[in-house]
Amino acid sequence: MAHAYTPGLRVSDAAVVVRERRLPLRGDVLVARGDRVAPDTVVARTDLPGNVQTVNLSGQLGLEPARVAAALLQPVGARVARGAPIASSRGLFGLVRTVVAAPADGVIESVSAVTGQLVLREPPIPVEMTAYVSGTVVELLPGEGVRIEARGAILQGIFGVGGETFGAIEPVGSGPGDELRREHLRPEHRGKVLVGGAYVGIEALLAAREAGAVAVVVGGFDDRDLRELLGRDLGVAITGGENIGLTLVLTEGFGRIPMALRTWELLGSHRGRAASVSGATQIRAGVQRPEILIPHEGVSGASASDAGGGLEPGVQVRVIREPWFGRIGRVAELPTDLRELETEARVRVLVVEFADGGERALVPRANVERISA
Repeated sequence: MAHAYTPGLRVSDAAVVVRERRLPLRGDVLVARGDRVAPDTVVARTDLPGNVQTVNLSGQLGLEPARVAAALLQPVGARVARGAPIASSRGLFGLVRTVVAAPADGVIESVSAVTGQLVLREPPIPVEMTAYVSGTVVELLPGEGVRIEARGAILQGIFGVGGETFGAIEPVGSGPGDELRREHLRPEHRGKVLVGGAYVGIEALLAAREAGAVAVVVGGFDDRDLRELLGRDLGVAITGGENIGLTLVLTEGFGRIPMALRTWELLGSHRGRAASVSGATQIRAGVQRPEILIPHEGVSGASASDAGGGLEPGVQVRVIREPWFGRIGRVAELPTDLRELETEARVRVLVVEFADGGERALVPRANVERISA
């Protein structure tokens, strides 16, 4: 029987995942190996260097650069407050005194005898790294961070925007083909991860943000609405750092695409459970998918780092490129010979029988991803 390996989205109720939490600069690790952590537990902390302010003392005081150091009222290394005098000079026969004030709180870092510029370093910026997911610290990265193991359900999406967040799972609607609408939103949805069906429009999504939802998970969303949501064109396909007030995860793609039944049922079975959600997506080298992690007890599954699997007749797949982008079906045949495409390229293909009508299509194997766990 023909067999192939293809990447896919993981949808599993029994998985063991490890997430690395690493600081951008070396700092202090605040937990020990074996500690139990919650999503908001601070596991490491560091300070980023403060912003730099430059002050043109030579120009403001009317002095040669070499004479600026003598005009300082505070020595290099001194801590000063915003508006405090830091240098002065007298002009017009000593009758007029010019004083330069600090533009911000900070430390006088240096003064140049060549340019006459003073460098003021603002206070350091504290950075705290949280655990993101409920689990156990299984490894310490001295001075850098930790690795955390969590056991439970994992569901990967095809695209997302927005950062890391967490909240209780709350399905909205009666089935995977429903649309999440404004009228579905309730005051009790504040702080929740809302699970819709096939689609959410931009108005309903913004209303969910106003209602205080921390994340929305749906099958599809209009790509033309991304600009309105982000306030700019997306550009390169690397997301996760957007500050949009909530996190959006698409499980199927762009457009109105019913959520896979298995995904809907798995999320629904965990109604009320705390979930960690990330919209981070990267589709080039180092592929990263948005995810929903739902830790729970009694899981003994294997590591979820491998999101692929074998292709064989009957396996469920999603087409990830045009002209059948987003359509879901099952592998009907796996021809062993190479087939020529319209581009005249000869590639390995498969026959997909689509779920929405039973139509069959010949699709390059590189254009599908496995969605069954």
